[in-house]
Amino acid sequence: MTPVLSFDIETIPDVAGLRALHGLPDTLADAEVAEFAFQKQRAKNGSDFLPHHLQRVVVISCAMRNHGEDGGFKVWSLAEPKSGEGEIIQRFYDGIGKYTPNLVSWNGGGFDLPVLHYRGLIHGVAAPRYWDMGEDDRDFKWNNYISRYHTRHLDLMDLLAMYQPRANAPLDELAKLMGLPGKLGMDGNAVWGAWLNGEIDAIRDYCETDVVNTYLVYLRFQQMRGQLSAKAHAEEVAFVRAQLAAIGAAHWREFLAAWPG
Repeated sequence: MTPVLSFDIETIPDVAGLRALHGLPDTLADAEVAEFAFQKQRAKNGSDFLPHHLQRVVVISCAMRNHGEDGGFKVWSLAEPKSGEGEIIQRFYDGIGKYTPNLVSWNGGGFDLPVLHYRGLIHGVAAPRYWDMGEDDRDFKWNNYISRYHTRHLDLMDLLAMYQPRANAPLDELAKLMGLPGKLGMDGNAVWGAWLNGEIDAIRDYCETDVVNTYLVYLRFQQMRGQLSAKAHAEEVAFVRAQLAAIGAAHWREFLAAWPG
């Protein structure tokens, strides 16, 4: 049975890239460089949101359900400061090459994957399995990671909205409406401030809870489309709950406490 890998990334402004593009001096603090970029972006379209290629990846979190010989449910993160951006992205793509999982995301097609494409290109990352569209494996001609309408990467937000941006729903709100914990203690807008305060562990923990929320929404979607019976869905949810409880980390205790049984 094909493994399922739910993933999410967290990013901060690419301060080094912004310095290089705009000729900004090293004496300017990182926060000032980012504010310069935010102001330019606000003047352009009224939003602080920087273009995808200027988003530096600091965390990729994954939740993988594997029914094979090494089956189980595992949650982990590839993150700074232990690894640099290039290594983080390379290891993510190496995992795809090793397991060929079905990827599951929330807005992965609109944000996470384009960011990984651009930043991977900048760092010289190799990802042949991910980019295969039938050249090496004929099956990938009809089902690959790149096509919006294939299922090897399932962007739940995009699909549930019927590919209509005006119908998109926030993961946090949908998860909470489903009785799931949703976001705890942070959201994407707070990541840059947390980074400046040295709170990389909090960013990682937040990202990990997001991928588990995404995986749990995916399970409900699988029930809705008839791939899981109500009994099988309940068993999978109980399995995930037990695996998280066994980890014992503080953010999982908080997550479970916010998730009524």
